[in-house]
Amino acid sequence: MSIIIFIVILLALIIVHEWGHFITAKRAGIRVDEFGIGFPPRAWTFFRKNGTDYTLNWLPFGGFVKIFGEDPQDVPPEHPDRARSLISKPWYVQALVLVAGVGMNVIAAWLLFAVAFMAGVPASADESVGRTVEDPALTVLQVLPDSPAEAAGLLSGDRITGVSSDKSAVMDLTAENVISFVEGHEGDTILMSIERGEEATTIELTPTTGIVPGSPERPALGISMGTVGTLTLPPHLALYEAGVQTVQYFGIITGAILAFFVNALTFNADLSQVAGPVGIVSLVGDAAEFGFVSLITFTAVISLHLAVINLLPIPALDGGRLLFVIVEAIRGKAIKPAVAQTANTVGFVFLIFLMLAVTVSDIAKLFM
Repeated sequence: MSIIIFIVILLALIIVHEWGHFITAKRAGIRVDEFGIGFPPRAWTFFRKNGTDYTLNWLPFGGFVKIFGEDPQDVPPEHPDRARSLISKPWYVQALVLVAGVGMNVIAAWLLFAVAFMAGVPASADESVGRTVEDPALTVLQVLPDSPAEAAGLLSGDRITGVSSDKSAVMDLTAENVISFVEGHEGDTILMSIERGEEATTIELTPTTGIVPGSPERPALGISMGTVGTLTLPPHLALYEAGVQTVQYFGIITGAILAFFVNALTFNADLSQVAGPVGIVSLVGDAAEFGFVSLITFTAVISLHLAVINLLPIPALDGGRLLFVIVEAIRGKAIKPAVAQTANTVGFVFLIFLMLAVTVSDIAKLFM
């Protein structure tokens, strides 16, 4: 099921991205020959309207828009439809068409975040000043690696409904009380009742030392906790908060991806900190397990990742093509087709190599 959900999410986000290119090109008077769902070979043509074929293709991993004039070699000076080609338009129109896909991914993320806020998102009862957080409960915020909590299968987002041993129990569930209880039961078996989505279960854990940074002598489980409830906002506030969250996530993702690519170019990238398709399938499953809001929030974050990645100035990506347009505008003449083609090929090979490396790392994690 996780694979199906992942394919649906990826397909939807790529179609949204390509629709941005499509509608902007159409508005600019540029000929669009095809809007395809999936990748060729073509399986079926839905219909043809205003010179554009709307098609379904056999490889269901995204979509594409075939814009007339993307490749200058396809538009000789004497071509009767040259005026409707991408390369015939001013540089700023070409740039707008190229960034429109990224813009649609950002807008999609904003709207998805807004839907999440209207449906109700997890929020800290301590930090949501002036707003009512419903159904607050002690919640796992973070699970440390190589800890009793990780070994027992605790996940971030699990709601703690009870903590006890064979002789006593925590009566008032606060982070401070649970920490105190754990510190007094080193080596004992602790029963922790949790809720994960719609499921309830009880997990056995044994506090050990050497886990808390700076206090290795303290018995701990390896989790951080906080009181988290559900924050539901009306549409106008949801749109505002979603905008703020979109900007924040965009900045965080941009910084992380730029750092990764800089390290990749110097062969110092830590592939264990990134996820490719195989890793994302697992993350989709985790998000779906926590419910609808978690899944659409995850989809919004993936949409922003697609936006940032496509903006990178790497040939074969929108950002690389945008860089060519800017260089041509500054030089006052087109880049030689052979140079552009070589750069695109090198960029494409680099991206494929990187994707293969990340995928191998994802598969290796499955056996660790």
